[in-house]
Amino acid sequence: MRRAQSLRAKKVKFDLIMMPTHAGRFRRMLLGSTTARVLNEADCLVLTTQHAETAPPRPTEHRRWACALGLSPDSERVRDYAKRVSSAAGAELSVIHAVHGRSGTAMLDEEEMARQRIAELQGKTGSDAAVCIVTGPVKDALLNDVREASADVLVIGRSSRGVSGRLDDLTYSLVRDSPCPVVSV
Repeated sequence: MRRAQSLRAKKVKFDLIMMPTHAGRFRRMLLGSTTARVLNEADCLVLTTQHAETAPPRPTEHRRWACALGLSPDSERVRDYAKRVSSAAGAELSVIHAVHGRSGTAMLDEEEMARQRIAELQGKTGSDAAVCIVTGPVKDALLNDVREASADVLVIGRSSRGVSGRLDDLTYSLVRDSPCPVVSV
């Protein structure tokens, strides 16, 4: 069934797939994660969110979006998408980059290099989004910043299709544990 859905999405050329991040615990153990499979195989955007029973509704006037960038060659595409769509939604956009928690000058050098690269990306896309460099384990640092900013949406990139698909461990854990909906570009 899941395979048929993935093939249909490719055949029809959907622009966006929207789905919850988890089903019941027993069903998920038995069948695996449908969301993970879609994230791995879909070539289009995937919007994921918690089940409505577990996620309280957010006020509609609250519009903050966060874009997590890893500064890969694909970052410009992800950043451009986040800028265009957050602007269309009337949302304030911020860019987050996580630096592993090192000490001393190595961390400062990495932070400075990240700020410069993000400034280049912002210049190419004509954006002036706020930039936040966070330190620590990548997933935890990113999601802590998303929580503190009370972001309504988190935009992340997925790897290009490879032999093992598009889903890596970080993407999966961000989608699974995010306090807000995630758009995987």
